[in-house]
Amino acid sequence: MGANSSSISELPENEYLQKLSGSEPISENDPFWNQLLSFSFTTPTNSADLKLLEEATISVCKSLVEKNPRTGNLGSLIKVFLSRTKELKISAECQNHLFIWQAHNALFIICCLLKVFISRMSEEELQLHFTYEEKAGPSSYGAECEDLIEELLCCLIQLIVEIPLLYPCQHTDSNWWKWLCSWYRGRYSGGVTSALGYAVRDITYSISLEAVTTLIVFLSCQLFHKEILRESIIHKYLMHGRCLAYTSRLVKTLLYNFIRQERSPPPGTHVFQQQTDGGGLLYGIASGVATGLWTVFTLGGVGSKASAQLEQCSPLASQSLLLLLVLANLTDTPDTPNPYRQAIMSFKNTQDNTAFSSSNPHAFQINFNSLYTALCEQQKSDQATLLLYMLLHQNSNVRTYVLARTDIENLVLPILEILYHVEERNSHHVYMALIILLILTEDDGFNRSIHEVILKNITWYAERVLTEISLGSLLILVVIRTIQYNMTRTRDKYLHTNCLAALANMSAQFRSLHQYAAQRIISLFSLLSKKHNKVLEQATQSLRGSLGSNDSPLPDYHFWEMSECLHSSDTKLRHAQDLNVIEEVIRMMLEIINSCLANSLHHNPNLVYALLYKRDLFEQFRTHPSFQDIMQNIDLVISFFSSRLEQAGAELSVERVLEIIKQGAVALPKDRLRKFPELKFKYVEEEQPEEFFIPYVWSLVYNSAVALYWNPRDIQLFTMDSG
Repeated sequence: MGANSSSISELPENEYLQKLSGSEPISENDPFWNQLLSFSFTTPTNSADLKLLEEATISVCKSLVEKNPRTGNLGSLIKVFLSRTKELKISAECQNHLFIWQAHNALFIICCLLKVFISRMSEEELQLHFTYEEKAGPSSYGAECEDLIEELLCCLIQLIVEIPLLYPCQHTDSNWWKWLCSWYRGRYSGGVTSALGYAVRDITYSISLEAVTTLIVFLSCQLFHKEILRESIIHKYLMHGRCLAYTSRLVKTLLYNFIRQERSPPPGTHVFQQQTDGGGLLYGIASGVATGLWTVFTLGGVGSKASAQLEQCSPLASQSLLLLLVLANLTDTPDTPNPYRQAIMSFKNTQDNTAFSSSNPHAFQINFNSLYTALCEQQKSDQATLLLYMLLHQNSNVRTYVLARTDIENLVLPILEILYHVEERNSHHVYMALIILLILTEDDGFNRSIHEVILKNITWYAERVLTEISLGSLLILVVIRTIQYNMTRTRDKYLHTNCLAALANMSAQFRSLHQYAAQRIISLFSLLSKKHNKVLEQATQSLRGSLGSNDSPLPDYHFWEMSECLHSSDTKLRHAQDLNVIEEVIRMMLEIINSCLANSLHHNPNLVYALLYKRDLFEQFRTHPSFQDIMQNIDLVISFFSSRLEQAGAELSVERVLEIIKQGAVALPKDRLRKFPELKFKYVEEEQPEEFFIPYVWSLVYNSAVALYWNPRDIQLFTMDSG
């Protein structure tokens, strides 16, 4: 580093880095910093190169860790960065054209050093490295000991929330912009706004991204602890003191970064040509810097990504979303709830003119239409699905807005596609998608409207060609497929429960079910019935064994009596548990079918047809004590329509059978159907949800963060195959 370009292999011998990590203190006023911060080198392009960068600089970092308590050079570097950012804010009068570049380079080095420091020491030790006080010599910060951690954190937040103001498309009337245009005209011909605007966006984009990345690094101490951090020095700074005042602006900016999905600047763009001052130092942002240093901001983070993929994504949007998720999941302190979560819970639409509640000082407004569009478009990523879950679950304003949309299919279809490709997704992503559906199905308006949305040619649904189907029927198909996949593969009771709860919430509002959806409902019941019989067969063998011989005759038990026998034997507990689980699921399926028949039989002739076609499935459950009550309505419907079909004669066509069913649905006295309480399930988070969400969020950071690498052997919070 320094004025000359360097390669990664040369970094351990770099004279500027050696001096930074050496034994001599360096004042923040030393010209050395101008030399150190005027650098370019070929930066990493994948996780393997990022690993090389860390390995190449580890000796420098170790030396700095050892000597910094005596030299305070890390603090001096941070003070230099802070002074550059102060110049950034008063740039209209500033004659140094390179403060943005040097501020960026300083922050890049600070971020790299912090990542190593945080992975190798406790927060208390880290704090000591920030509290060095120079004993002699002039200091632009005065003689008093500054709290540099809080100063740096506040500065990073200010950069994130204020740097976007430098975008020419937003603030072309600012003094900064007017000055820079004036300066630019003296050196270049052509359109100032277009050429300079793009260049200014490039450099502000890069420093914004680096600020977001450094905040993530500051919070990464959680990665190196197995337990959830409930008391943290960094958390305290972010949730109290000076940083607290920026809460709503930070959350709003991070959300807008996600919404805008600004692409990273292409390599090779730059603002300033090379030039020198009287001292001969390199101050220009050379094209070598543009093609070298700036390319680090288009990397994919842990796990190499193809360059074509990177061109399609927005590093700033992705990194901002990760930071937002981390901040939203910081644990509450005894005296202060998490202000970032409060902001997420309470922000409103820009079109909402109602007054803010005085109880929440962190509320703000954002464009819900833009947010909705971004959420619809980004659901392929875990983090976007997790954000959608948080907003629907915690922000009633967002939930109300989403449920009122007339294009709800734009949001639901990507969620269904996640569930459809369940074998390709990690379990957490599937959980989030399923819980989102469960939250949506809590609303009766949603359950009605999805059957009114007609879809054409769902190409990703491979089991059957669906040329035309309602969104409601497609949702049923995908949820049933998820249940069947879970039964044969993962056998996760939590997944079963939530799938069935979503179906149950919708069941009273089933309308005009597609014939394939109706068939799959009954097919699922058939699969459950077969599984139940298989478990009973295994239980029979176990019971024979408990009697002393596999050939011993058994009493003529009904299967529920067999279950009771098993329950009385501690040694057969596993079989009893298996029976309990399968019977709970069967009971729920019968309740879903019954709910549809009792509330909307005349709207669903295809379900009645499928029920009649597989009527024999239900015989064995008529006298079962656990199902007798719920079987009454199903029995009545089967008997009523079977009788009408028999009267119509044999060899009936499908069309004729459906016609008879439609006529019978009108003729069937509704008062003959027994009323049951409406099926309604509401999603409630588990106690201590942070035990699930914090490792999940950090696994996303580890796997998805841009241009960040952590040694997997150092990670304690989760195993490498989690999430």
